[in-house]
Amino acid sequence: MIIITGLEGIPPVGPGDDLGCLIVEAAGRGEVGLREGDVIVVTSKVVSKAEGRLLSLKEVVPSGFAEEIARATGKDPRHVEAILRESARIVRMRGNVLITETRHGFVCANSGIDRSNIDGGRIALLPVDPDESAKGIRDRIMDLAGVDVAVIVTDTWGRAWRLGQVDFAIGVAGMYPFKDYRGEVDPYGYELSVTEIAVADELAAAAELAKGKLSGVPVVVIRGYEYVRGDGCAGQLVRPIEKDLFR
Repeated sequence: MIIITGLEGIPPVGPGDDLGCLIVEAAGRGEVGLREGDVIVVTSKVVSKAEGRLLSLKEVVPSGFAEEIARATGKDPRHVEAILRESARIVRMRGNVLITETRHGFVCANSGIDRSNIDGGRIALLPVDPDESAKGIRDRIMDLAGVDVAVIVTDTWGRAWRLGQVDFAIGVAGMYPFKDYRGEVDPYGYELSVTEIAVADELAAAAELAKGKLSGVPVVVIRGYEYVRGDGCAGQLVRPIEKDLFR
């Protein structure tokens, strides 16, 4: 049985906060606790806050290029400038939609920059290295709680060809992000040759059901899923551009 539980009681997170410690303390106060083999799913917003990846729009001076894009999209030119600084390139631009490829290789809207749930006219940038962020949280939890867990850092993105948004894994530590069925035989005797399930993304999406966007619950504990332990990372989930048929 897989149990998905939002971890309540984590206070507002700010720059320099020890996120791993906050998770362990919150788990200890409630009935959830932390057990061997749990998957700890953490929204990237609180990771960005803890790592100081916040930017005040008052400090941003837009370039001429940002001003041009802002006129075309109806966005705040300072917001556009921040998006451009966090991007490796613009993938698509139509109406008020700006799709970019981040320095991490992620293709998403607005370089993953988020303005929601932040006060003071600030925006949250994605963590510099979400895999390293996940590893740091995992190491801290293991030191404090003495249990071997996996950690997934998530962000919410839209999907090509599908309406609506879904949480995806942008940082992974302590688990292999795929379940590989290649070489296995189905009940009808056919050998599977291409099936690799992105379980880190599936766990990220499932966790969103327990935390939501307005509940103030940034961390979820998933218990009972048998993942493959190891030194996997979310970077493995990014399709190389030479294998991308649509870019």
